[in-house]
Amino acid sequence: MFSRNVGGIDRVLRILVGIVLLAMFFLFPDASWRYWTLIGIVPLATGLLSTCPLYSILGLNTCPVKKV
Repeated sequence: MFSRNVGGIDRVLRILVGIVLLAMFFLFPDASWRYWTLIGIVPLATGLLSTCPLYSILGLNTCPVKKV
């Protein structure tokens, strides 16, 4: 569907941030800001899929260039 445009450290950081935000959703059930942590689904999904629609729109790519 989309070409890969997220790579390396960018991908790892997205996955970690997504996991931390989603963990906060479950760790703090009475917090008023609890539902804002569900935004962690976005970086987690883009990290796991190695593609970011916003990067595609902006023309960015953090994947390493393949040498021929």
